[in-house]
Amino acid sequence: MLALIAGTGDLPPALVARLPERPLICALQGFDPALPVDIRFRLEHLGTFMQTLRDAGVTRICMAGAIRRPEIDPSAIDEATKPLVPRVLAALGQGDDGALRIVIGLLEEHGFEVLAAHVIAADLLPSPGVLTKTAPSDQHHKDASVGEFCVGAMGKADKGQACLVTQQEVVAVEDAEGTDAMIAAYAKGETPQGDDDFLGIVSDAATSAFDGLTSLVVGEPLDKSAGADTILFKAPKPDQDRRADLPVIGPATAQGIVNAGFAGIVIEAGGVMVLEQEEVISILDAGGAFLWVREKGAE
Repeated sequence: MLALIAGTGDLPPALVARLPERPLICALQGFDPALPVDIRFRLEHLGTFMQTLRDAGVTRICMAGAIRRPEIDPSAIDEATKPLVPRVLAALGQGDDGALRIVIGLLEEHGFEVLAAHVIAADLLPSPGVLTKTAPSDQHHKDASVGEFCVGAMGKADKGQACLVTQQEVVAVEDAEGTDAMIAAYAKGETPQGDDDFLGIVSDAATSAFDGLTSLVVGEPLDKSAGADTILFKAPKPDQDRRADLPVIGPATAQGIVNAGFAGIVIEAGGVMVLEQEEVISILDAGGAFLWVREKGAE
């Protein structure tokens, strides 16, 4: 039997819709998904929760959807969870990827196979190429290289999986609020997004690394203030365990890009899931924006 530990967002319902049989839906207390929940659990009862899953015949687990790190109440930790406390506390002290590695390790040590969402729903990973009527320009190809550099630096620091790039300048990086919030904030002039010092570091490093590419191929310099040549770049973290927290975009992201007047979206091929792909493409086509599923390292 499969258990889905579901967080918020559109990914958990999309996975359930693709499964031949409904999984056991589990949710961390306080983070209910858009699905009927069978089992709610607290992190202080993790040991008991895993025993409950074993008793129900669960052998496989998929984790999908967004959650925030809960506060731990030491007085609420039950007997079955006490031996796990050092590992749980270590996970809470890590960045997102480090925390997920610890959680996945705990689940595997207790006999569960951890499945990636894109293994359950392979169609959520689109084929490489430009999927929209509008295609990226030569300048956007250069901006994508800067975006890949930036997200790589962010990933090594466990900071996020997306950034905005304009004419080879990193103008915003994703924080805990997520990609759509970053787009909306930057479109409203609330910039930089995320940690100011970190944004400066990655922006300067990216500009330096790609200094030889900074001139436009043709035409006059574009007006940066309009945001019309801004791209969203999104990719998984380097060496990320892809069984959890693989990046996702969907119609809301596409609509945010169009509303902001940005040029388009670049995602790493094989590394970012697209929900409601036809709708995403339709929204971008209507707004004259592009979706490029880019092979890592492409020029």
